[in-house]
This record gives sequence, structure tokens and C-alpha cells, in this order.
Amino acid sequence: MIDAKTGAEPRTVRQGEPRLTVVSGPSGVGKSSVLNEVGRRAPEIYFSVSVTTRAPRAGEINGVHYHFIDTAEFERMIAAGEMLEYAHYAGNLYGTPRKPVEDALAAGRPAVLEIELQGARQVRRAMPEAQLVMLLPPSWEVLVDRLTGRGTEDPEIVQARLATAREELAAEAEFDATVINADVQAATSELLRLIIGREQ
Repeated sequence: MIDAKTGAEPRTVRQGEPRLTVVSGPSGVGKSSVLNEVGRRAPEIYFSVSVTTRAPRAGEINGVHYHFIDTAEFERMIAAGEMLEYAHYAGNLYGTPRKPVEDALAAGRPAVLEIELQGARQVRRAMPEAQLVMLLPPSWEVLVDRLTGRGTEDPEIVQARLATAREELAAEAEFDATVINADVQAATSELLRLIIGREQ
């Protein structure tokens, strides 16, 4: 599938050759639940750990949840071409370091990266052979229910998330495959088939 934004076409990957799979999808679609189950079923998969300039939150472990670095080091990594993708968010920088992903693939491990739409587009430009998968809700109404169900958040925040979700879902054609998360176990099985070529 050719990327609608960049015109880039993913390079073919030989059968059985590990590749990077980028998983994206709107807030509330259940990415964390599905990917946690993917990791439980297939521990050989490498899950990329992002770098960030924000301070660790309570309970976060450096190197597990994020690699916490300062702005100067982050900017050095950008300048040196060491980032697959990066973004500014809420006054901080977040990004995906290239080398650990390349090392995992070279060692024969499939790699998975969970990022938002803009980051997925950057990865497609940086690593055209990557597989982009969008996780979808069973319907728009289900997604709205998931985002509004608790009723504890400011309505403006909810509306902003829904607007972002519409933009992300509108980019479905840019992705190589889609997985509908109506059931976590079924979605996990389908995603594993895409990542490693078989159900685990």
C-alpha cells in the first residue's frame, strides 16, 4: 500500500524475515490491552521503549516505561539521525530511538512500536519496510461510549479526543492492515498473525 501523504511504498520483506510493526489507533480503542496480551503470548517480540524529556512519574522505571533524558541529549539524537520518529507533546519531547529497533530486527526478533498517527507517518518515511497496522473500534458509537463512559472528564477534553479520533480513523488508507478490537483475545490473535505470521 502506498502512503497517501508521502508516496512511499513499503519494501517487500522476505517470508519469515522479522520486521517492525507500528500499531496505531485512536484513544480508547484498547491498544494497551491488546499489546499487553501480544507481549504475554509472544515474549520474543521486542517492544520499543520511547525516550522522553519529561520527568518520571511515580512508579515509572527508567528503561522500562521510558528512557528519561534531558533536552540537550534528545536534540543531539535528532541531529545525529538516531530517532525513527519524535514529537512535541505537552511541553515535552517524545521519540523512538532507531538503534534498539534495528538491533532487535538484526537479532531475528520482530519489533513492535505503539505510536500515534504523526509518528507512524514519520516511521513510514524513515523505515519504509515497516508494517503499519491500525487498531479500530467495532464502530464509531462504541468508541464514543468508551471515551465518554466514565463521565468524569471535562466535556471539552472528550470532544478534543473525539476530533483527534476522527482524524486518525480518516487516515486508515495509509495503513497496511487494520484489526478491529471487538474482543481483546481475537484482536490479539489477528495482530500476532500480522507481526509473526502465526497465532501464538
